[in-house]
Order: sequence, then C-alpha cells, then structure tokens
Amino acid sequence: MPEDVSESAGRRMLITGAAGGVGTFLRTGLAALGWQLRCLDLRMPDDPGGAEWIVGDISDAATLDAAMAGIDVVIHLAAIPIEDHFDAILHANIDGTYRVFDAAARAGVPRFLFASSNHAVGYYERSSLGNGRIPADARTRPDTFYGVSKVFGEAIGSFYHDRHGLQVACVRIGACYAEPKTRRMLDTWFSPGDAVRLFHTLATTPDLGYEIVYGVSANRTAWGNLDSARRLGYEPQDDSSAFADRFANQPIDPDDPEVRYLGGDFTTATPGPR
Repeated sequence: MPEDVSESAGRRMLITGAAGGVGTFLRTGLAALGWQLRCLDLRMPDDPGGAEWIVGDISDAATLDAAMAGIDVVIHLAAIPIEDHFDAILHANIDGTYRVFDAAARAGVPRFLFASSNHAVGYYERSSLGNGRIPADARTRPDTFYGVSKVFGEAIGSFYHDRHGLQVACVRIGACYAEPKTRRMLDTWFSPGDAVRLFHTLATTPDLGYEIVYGVSANRTAWGNLDSARRLGYEPQDDSSAFADRFANQPIDPDDPEVRYLGGDFTTATPGPR
C-alpha cells in the first residue's frame, strides 16, 4: 500500500545521526513522502540531499535547542552503534540520549521516535522461543553495554512520556541493510523500504502514547513479534526469504552465538583497546 503523504507534507522532522547508514535510508525515503527534514550529525555527508543540516554534537545544549525549534517529530539515531567501553557508551548513548529527550521536551516537540535495538533483548536464545517470537513487552536481556544503552533509552522514553506527555515509540531495529549479509540477518533484516514505512507510520499514527515495536521486515524466520507495530498501522512489504538460497549451503552450529542468540556475536563482543 502506498504511504499516505497527506499527513506528512510540510511537517518538520529532526533526524539525529542522519549521516549514518540507517539515517541515510530514512532521510531519502521520508523526504520523498513530504517531510521537511532537519538533519543533525557530526559531519555532513557527501550527498546531503535537500535537507537542512546542522553539523554539531548532541552533547551541546545550544546545538540541540537550535535543532529542536519548530520540529514536529524527532527520530533519534545518533549513537555508537557497536560495543565499546562503558564510559564511551555512557557519554554518547546514555547521556546523549537523555540530552536529546530533554531538549525535545523543553521545546515542546510532541513526538519522539527512539532508535532502540534488538540488542536490548539480545540474550534470548532461539531454543527458548519454540515457534514463537519475542513480544515487545518481554523483559529486556541486553547483550552488551550497547544493548544496555538501548534499554536505558526505552526507559527514559517511558519517563518522558509519563512526566512530560511526550508521545514516544522505541524501535528495536534489526539489521537495516539493502540486503541480508549473513544467515542470521534472514531473521533480523529490516529493509530500507520497510524502515521508511515503519518510521513514517509511527510519525503519523494518531494518539501514539508510549510504544515499543520491532524494526524488522515481514521475515518468515523473524524473532521479533510485529503485533504492536501492525496495530499502529505498519504494513511491511519485504521478506528476507527471497535471499535465503544464498546461505542454504552454510553449515549451522547450534552452539554458535550467531545461531543461538538473538544478539548473535554481540553476546561475546568485548571493547577494543582504548
């Protein structure tokens, strides 16, 4: 079903971390749906498109206040996207996320879409699920300090919803690439098109409240339960099974973390040298 542009045309959206991989997919697709984009990142990409850009750091209050002015919806992507030392995660992903939420509340922005991650529940084992999928309200089981930071983001989003009335959706993003790169990504793939569909849906659905949803496509082997996202109007169009033959001859070791855990090899990841 084509996306309805009538609810987005002329509305202003801020995307933090817009120069990254997911940010690039979203700003391209959301601009085509009529959103007026303001993008915030530490650098401007080679192809900035027609968006307004602010080059700055989410740790700077003045930068955030300027970025929030006149905004209808925030998509907060800016973060360290892999495991790192806790102090680095604390600064960028935990303190940084608090600062973005707080700036949005100060500015009276009505809606906030937080890029969480499947690594917030990465220690769930496939064998524990049977033929089921992990519901959005299952207890968190982060697999790394990175995953812990995403659990924090979901929790502080709940706080800002209850305390300040901010409408919040936390999207547990899987593997957002043009195509699945590994066998595991057949379970977690989030196509660029479906990413745009989900974030557009969350930005426009009425009376959002506070929600946690999985950011994955309609994959036959997906771990995340899409019921909460579908209830809000998400209609994924892509399925990783179209790429399954690429990995059909790869051996499967049930004890391999990539097979055993939702979080894959994040469950064994350690920070590199300082």
